[in-house]
Amino acid sequence: MSHVFDPTSLREYDIRGVVGKTLGTADATAIGRGFGTIVRRAGGTRVAVGRDGRVSSVELEAALVQGLTQSGVDVVRVGLGPTPMLYYAEATLEVDGGIMITGSHNPADYNGFKMVLQHKPFFGEDIQKLGRMGAEGDWDEGEGTVSDYDIEDAYVGRLMAGYAGGAYRIGWDAGNGSAGRVIEKLTKLLPGEHHLLFTDIDGRFPNHHPDPTEEKNLAALKQLVADKNLDFGIAFDGDGDRIGAIDGTGRVIWGDQLLSILAEPVLKELPGATIIADVKASQALYDRIAELGGEPLMWKTGHSLIKTKMKETNSPLAGEMSGHIFFAHDYYGFDDAPYAAVRLIRAVHMIGKSMTEIRGAMPNMINTPEMRFQVDESRKFAVVDEILERLEAAGADVNRTDGARVNTPDGWWLLRASNTQDVLVARAEAKSQEGLDRLMAQIDEQLALSGLQRGPQAAH
Repeated sequence: MSHVFDPTSLREYDIRGVVGKTLGTADATAIGRGFGTIVRRAGGTRVAVGRDGRVSSVELEAALVQGLTQSGVDVVRVGLGPTPMLYYAEATLEVDGGIMITGSHNPADYNGFKMVLQHKPFFGEDIQKLGRMGAEGDWDEGEGTVSDYDIEDAYVGRLMAGYAGGAYRIGWDAGNGSAGRVIEKLTKLLPGEHHLLFTDIDGRFPNHHPDPTEEKNLAALKQLVADKNLDFGIAFDGDGDRIGAIDGTGRVIWGDQLLSILAEPVLKELPGATIIADVKASQALYDRIAELGGEPLMWKTGHSLIKTKMKETNSPLAGEMSGHIFFAHDYYGFDDAPYAAVRLIRAVHMIGKSMTEIRGAMPNMINTPEMRFQVDESRKFAVVDEILERLEAAGADVNRTDGARVNTPDGWWLLRASNTQDVLVARAEAKSQEGLDRLMAQIDEQLALSGLQRGPQAAH
């Protein structure tokens, strides 16, 4: 027995593909066999499995569980829910790993697998190893058992543990994603007044695409907050590991701005702590962390990379532009959007101003959205290296943590190769439109010198 995966499905942070085309039940079984074998060889015996609300998740779960038990590990199914609920199960139950079946915020015909092994992210080389084991049929044989464990109420209880926020009037948009039931239960326990949108879990996403970092997906939430004159609104992605928010006037609070709000209470309690953000975050965030007495650290984009860096630097809090927020302070260090929502309400309460006032006090930066453009896979890293060499030779102020992030008196610009697609990602931020134009001209000049131009936007 052996199995060959579609090479496009084995990605940097997870396994992902279009169901029936690049991903199917045979892949799920092979993932189970490989992961189960790795768990056993590491001395483990049990794995937790969860799934999101996609139509294909049920059959993929059955195939995955079959593969895990055939390799001799026992499976605990925690059922339908958000990805962080599976992470919570892996952190608190007597298990040696966990697998979440989820297509995250991708379109409805996608699905995939996110994995955790012995409380650590399973990514990069680990995922490539699953591919090699499949091709070689290097799998253990055995007969594991399957049991079901309803962890939802325990998880919601943990989200509320030690809650000390005030009572607010809040709109919530679950986007028909897998956090819907959890949000229904959570808002019943929270003080205040809560208005819910799209909490029925529906993998076809009939109302809007579940990605709260794209402003167009927040239209219904903005309408709700305006109609009912609410204090603010919170939104989730398809599998509940990324958060979005708006203030009482409908202004978006972006990932780095959320992090600057969440950092304030944490740094009151842990003065001087390291707060991590990815290279796409605003300079205003890094300045704010320093102003609050924290140690800002810029790190690579990617949830597995950030989790690993947090352990290394003993950081209590980290975040990405994409809305992944990681709390190790009073929590487990994984990205959990319902938990980030609870901490956000607490932070607003502690700061003692309305969300609208907090958002209004933030410096007004002009920035581009994330621009993504197609470039040949064989060229994408080489282009970034060429640009770095030219910039450093010219004496530019460059940070090479993840691609090229260049500081100028106008602001900064970033060019990095995506780890998951054949695209280059660019972003720029300035204090004025003229400054932004100058930064964009620098990006275009560097691309031109490497024989590229900023072409049409690549799809996510």
